[in-house]
Amino acid sequence: MIFLIFNKKILILFVGYYSKRFFMIKKVCFISFCVATVTACVQHKEKVLYEELTPREFRARLEACPVAYLPLGTLEWHGEHLPLGSDGLQSREFFKRLATESGGIVLPMLFVGPDGRDTIIDGKEYYGMDNGVHAQPSYPVQQLTGSAYHVPDSVFDMLINHIMKQLARAGFKIVVAHGHGPSGVYIEEHKQWFKEKYHLTVMTCWGKDTFLTPTTHLCLQSDHAAANETSMMMYVRPDLVKMENLPADTHQWPLAVAGDDPRLYASREYGKKICEYELQKMKAIINKELHHR
Repeated sequence: MIFLIFNKKILILFVGYYSKRFFMIKKVCFISFCVATVTACVQHKEKVLYEELTPREFRARLEACPVAYLPLGTLEWHGEHLPLGSDGLQSREFFKRLATESGGIVLPMLFVGPDGRDTIIDGKEYYGMDNGVHAQPSYPVQQLTGSAYHVPDSVFDMLINHIMKQLARAGFKIVVAHGHGPSGVYIEEHKQWFKEKYHLTVMTCWGKDTFLTPTTHLCLQSDHAAANETSMMMYVRPDLVKMENLPADTHQWPLAVAGDDPRLYASREYGKKICEYELQKMKAIINKELHHR
């Protein structure tokens, strides 16, 4: 009887030991598989950033699709809840997706730009959202934390012209530039000039989507740190969005935010809709332009 019990214990111990070994082996194999899969994905992830391409990779992408994407970034206040580089971060992340699906190469983001609302008071410069012109409600003129992007129109004009000249020299035929509102307005106003001088087709993502059309709410970056831009950031860089920094009381409007209340109307799902709408729209526009060349 004791022998049988002893043997049963041995049997139980034996089975238990190998069961643990079996599950340990399965766990190790599963982890190894995951690591291998992630490594393979990283190794085979399509490279679209200009600065990361080798000359051979650059030639291949340029030949396949001679489109350059220029994120018009700033270092500018975008509420207490969004990063200061929101303009360029949104457009760059969108352009990375667009380049992966349509081809082309994404340039490094700019961090300077013009702004028509620049004011000098007692020798101190205020620009953009410092002036509280387009926010609701308006607020006293003040220097908003972190804004450090403004350059005169003449400087921005010189910078963009040199960029376009170099892109044409490198072999690009189309340039899509988007991001900071006043920078985009400059691009739209000078499209014909770029075509005549550099033989480039230059465009923003606004296209025919004006601020009066039914698709306005789906336009990329159609407000300032409000529901549209906040949703886009929630979708492409959720790690950088800090909604808890905004006033909990929705009767208290966030400083220097213009558009629909992000606390009520912003969501990752809304950001995904914006991105998907713009991807389909811009893919069609780019393909049409390439086929007409």
